Amino acid sequence: MTERALSFDAVADQYDEARPGYPPALFDAVEELTGRPLKGSRVVDVGAGTGIATRLLRARGAHVTAVEPGPLMAARLRRAAPGVPLVRGLGDALPLADGSADLITYAQSWHWTDPARSVPEALRVLRHGGALALWWNISDGEVPWIAAQDARVRRWAGDVHHGAHSASGRAGNLPAAMDRTERRIPWTRRVSLDTHLANLGSHSVFRTRGEQAAAAFFADERAELLALFPDGTVEEAYAVELTVTVRA
Repeated sequence: MTERALSFDAVADQYDEARPGYPPALFDAVEELTGRPLKGSRVVDVGAGTGIATRLLRARGAHVTAVEPGPLMAARLRRAAPGVPLVRGLGDALPLADGSADLITYAQSWHWTDPARSVPEALRVLRHGGALALWWNISDGEVPWIAAQDARVRRWAGDVHHGAHSASGRAGNLPAAMDRTERRIPWTRRVSLDTHLANLGSHSVFRTRGEQAAAAFFADERAELLALFPDGTVEEAYAVELTVTVRA
């Protein structure tokens, strides 16, 4: 799993430029469910990648420390957010002091951890009353063209488990004894066809199968999408799936 997670390192710039961010309503929901404003909170963003969520958390006034294992992703984060403290590490072994965080966030990254290790680590680093927030941008499979694209990706990859649109229920591996609150936040963004394909290509299902094979897929995919979006603008539809659990 670590090898697959680190496959993003080779496309750090592409990842940062093409991946979607998160709507303001997500951070409103985090504040509501944790019962604490982000402004002034000590937040640890684990699996921070290039800092897409890190920067948005900081914009809400949080004091953010980023945790990222990949050297190239971390380098991009340093360039994009030079004032953010950054430590190299994994959620399974956080290099942070006990009780040092009000909030620990995992944006698109919890599924790369081993919950048998990452849950105790989160509880150790959180203060009493602190919260763990996990979220994913999930492409809306109810939109016909998105469902069709997902089917093409899975046929091409021969992999029913790792598509390029994320999967619902990824917080389901939290221990059953942990109380949690869930929220679903729909949103959309309009991007160029090039940005959409770059976003698609930044997913691990393509990074682990070689550039030549991926290039052939994207040539066909460009033709498919131009038939649907002749002006070259794609409306991507998402829902952020958020899970929050508070340390008693």
